[in-house]
Parts: sequence; structure tokens; C-alpha cells
Amino acid sequence: MQPDSRSGMLAQAMAPERRRLRLAAAISAGAALVWPVQAALLAWSIGRLVADLPVPPLPVALGFVWLGLLRMALGLWAERLVQWAAETIISGLRDRILCAEAARATETAFGGPGSVAALAGEKLAMLAPWLLRYGPARARVAIVPPILLVLSFGQSWAAGLILLITGPLIPLFMALVGMAAKEASARQLAGIGTLNDLLVERLSALADIRLLGAGPQVAEGFASEAATLRQRSMAVLRLAFLSSTVLELFAAIGVAMMAVYVGFSLLGLLDFGTWGTPLTPAQGMFLLLLAPEFYQPLRDLAAAWHDRAAADALRDELDQWQAAPGPDRPGAGGRAEPLPGPADLSLTGCHLPSGACLPDIRIAAGEAVALVGPSGAGKTSALRLMAGLATAAPGEVHVAGGQKLDAATADGWHARIGWMPQRVHFPGATLDASLRLGREGDLGAAMEAAAAGHLTPRLRTRPGETGGGLSGGEARRLSLARALLTTPDVILADEPTADLDTETARAVTEGLLSQRARGATLVIATHDPALAARMDRIIHIGGAT
Repeated sequence: MQPDSRSGMLAQAMAPERRRLRLAAAISAGAALVWPVQAALLAWSIGRLVADLPVPPLPVALGFVWLGLLRMALGLWAERLVQWAAETIISGLRDRILCAEAARATETAFGGPGSVAALAGEKLAMLAPWLLRYGPARARVAIVPPILLVLSFGQSWAAGLILLITGPLIPLFMALVGMAAKEASARQLAGIGTLNDLLVERLSALADIRLLGAGPQVAEGFASEAATLRQRSMAVLRLAFLSSTVLELFAAIGVAMMAVYVGFSLLGLLDFGTWGTPLTPAQGMFLLLLAPEFYQPLRDLAAAWHDRAAADALRDELDQWQAAPGPDRPGAGGRAEPLPGPADLSLTGCHLPSGACLPDIRIAAGEAVALVGPSGAGKTSALRLMAGLATAAPGEVHVAGGQKLDAATADGWHARIGWMPQRVHFPGATLDASLRLGREGDLGAAMEAAAAGHLTPRLRTRPGETGGGLSGGEARRLSLARALLTTPDVILADEPTADLDTETARAVTEGLLSQRARGATLVIATHDPALAARMDRIIHIGGAT
């Protein structure tokens, strides 16, 4: 047996590991069934000692130790198998989420980057306790208590009746608690995602927050959300501790009832409950040794029930994420041979995410074109469509002599373009690695073309993700150098001179025009009239062509 999961993303991830999970659960149950043999050996020995009969100490001790080692070895084997399966399932889910999010051009209805990061990180980690504990515990509950119940009835019908009456109280109460636990876990998971989204949003606007002096208000809002999450987490813990206390009480009452019955029977104060003969010391000891192990699988399952509730809530979130709009960025994102054909491109019948229609655009190979228009008119969207960073639906994008830009051609087209986004971003690496990104090319020539040659001595430094440690102009020039590294046939630049001083803007403009001079196709989205005037043609977005 293995953790239950209904159809959905989690079930798909678990499917390849179900055999290993079933094997681990069976081995775990087998390890638990070693104890009745140990108990029988121990009870037989004590019974013979009470009756003044000889007991071979060495064989009994060796047998008991050997069985204990066997039980331990089986338990470790089961744990190793289920841990291996859990790591495989969780890493597979995490890879799937990260790959899908990397292919999405925009955020989805599921949430922002904070929610996705929480889902792929700490939330997926919550599956581990469920996989490690719940499946084996459920297998032991299905196998061990019935066998121990049969063994107990074989010694005394009264003893078996005690276990039969008290045992079901634990799973009954466990099921009642489980319904509330799932709701509490779902609220906790939602709070984690909300807090992560809020943190990402506030960090991205940190400069503006400081400039406006809004730090105290932002801190107060964040503290309020953190307090809400803390309350939700405590609600989950309260349920866990309450249910644990009650379930332990039921188990203790059952063991106590068994001890009272056995003790009074051996003292001769009770003369019922057996199958015609008085209860012997060996039988009484055997029943006393079996009773705790009868309840132990039920207690283990109860302890893992909250893990199941958390996993159920997480499964719903995974299905919600899976139901969000799928990847809208064509191509696999890997290295590919450059797409053959001239470096031309066209947009036909394309629409913005808002539903507004973009004008049809045709750009010849080697042409320099400026896209101008008001903010929000769709200049960036048009560039992303041309770059194959978003899917045109409806509409079509054709490149390289009329080939449709789709999943089959996107990676080859990406190999021919240089992309300079409006927002500068550097991964957590040195400048050299951030500009190369694993690609081959003459970085020195690219930096010279981007008027960034004076920054060459700083290539071993590690800037912040948004260019911390660099001026705005330096970050822009390095972003252009990254786009020019492979001497691309097509250069797509989004607001390359925005927020730059006149001298820096002129240097970036000359760097772009130098690529036009070597024959590259140049498409620039800009609000800079001076830059637009240097292009061969201007296309108005949100107005007449």
C-alpha cells in the first residue's frame, strides 16, 4: 500500500514510484509483525520461570536479539525505499513547476512569483512527512492490528473484545479531526503563498518605498500578514497536539484495561473470558506484550493524519497550479542550430493580452525600425512576439523568410536574435558569467560595441540581480553587450535609452547603430525621439502606421 492520492498532478508524479512505495509499505508491515514472535518467545520464557521450569537462557537471548535485529533491518530498508521515492517525487514535481514557469511569458491566475516559489520550495517539502510516514503507517494499520486481534482472541475472548471495542475509537476520532485539519492546513498554505508574494512585491519596490518614506507603513502591513500566518500555523499545531493527546489517552485506556483484566485473571479474581481453561502467566504476558503493539500502528497513523491533511491541501494547490493557463512561450528553451533564412520578420493579426489588436508589421532583413507609441500601447508585447517569448493567439508571427514562429522553429530563431529587455537583470554570478550565460562569443568586442569597454576590469565582480553596484547607464551598456555577444542577425531592444543621461544614451545609440551598419536587423521600442529619428522607419503602436 502507498499514500492515497486522487487523480491529478500529484498522482501523475507518484505513478512511477508506486511500486517502490508499495514494497516499502509491505516491508514496514513485515517488520512490525516480527514483534509477536518476540513477544511469544519472551512470554514462553517468563511462563516457564514462573512455573519453575528450566529456560535455556542463551538460545532465548540470541533468538530475541536476532529477531530484534531483523526487525530493525526491515524497518531501515523500508525507510530507505520510501525516502528514495519521496525525494524522486518531490524533485520531479519541483522540476516540472520550474520548467513550466520558466516557459511562461506572464504570471498566471495561480499567483505571483512568491506564490510559485513557495509552492516549489517549502510547500513541496511538506509532502515528505506524508510520503515517509502515512503510507507505511496505513499499511501497518491494515495488516498488524487484525493479526494481533486474532492472536488475542486465540488466548482470551475477553482480551480480544477489549481490543475490538477500544481500537476503532482511534481512527474514528482521527477522521473527525482530519476534516478540520485539512481546512486549517489549506489556510496555512494560502497564507504562506500570500506572504511570499507580498515580500517579492515589496522588495521589488524597495527603492520607491525608501524614496517615499513609506517604510513604517510597509513594515506594519507585512507584520500584519506575518501575524495572520502565525495564527494559521498555530491553529494547525493546536489541532495536532489536541488530537495527539486524545488518541494517546484512548490507547492508554485500552492498555490499562488489558492490564487490569490480565492481572485480576492471574490473581483468580476473574474467572471468565477464556476458552474453558484459566489464563496462564505465559498467556497473560503475551497479551500484555501484544496490547501496546496493537495500538501502535493506529497511533502512528493518527500522528501522520495531519501530514495527510497537509498533503491533501497541497494536492489541491498543485491541481490549481496545473489548471492555470499553460506555457505560452514557444520552444523548449534549449540550444539549437540557427534557423536558416533571411533575418526578416512579420506580425499579422496579433492581439495584446488586453484584447486590443496590434497593427500588422513587416520588417525586412537589415532594416532598422523604431516602435513608438504611448505607454501600454503594446510595444513590449510586439517585441516579445517577435522574439518568440510569447505565443501569438490569435495571429501569426513569421520569421526567416516566411517561416511560422512556433514550437518547432522558436529555438532556432532564438539562436539568431539578441534580446535587450527594458528591465536589466543579472543572475547571481560574476559579470563575466552573467553576460556569457554559457554562450560562445567575443565578449571584449561586444563590450566595445556597447560602449562598455571601460567596465572590462569589473568582469570578475558580482553585481546585484537588478544591477546593484552599477550605475543605470553601466547596467544598460552591459545589457546591450550581452545581447551583442553572439553577433546576432536580429537585435530586439526594449527602451534601450530610458532613464539615461544624454551622453550615455548617445553611447548606447551608437552601439546599436554599429550593429545596423554590419547588416543586422534592428527593432527598437522607444519613447526617445532622438533614437527613433536615427532609424530607417518608425512604426506607431496604438496609432497610425
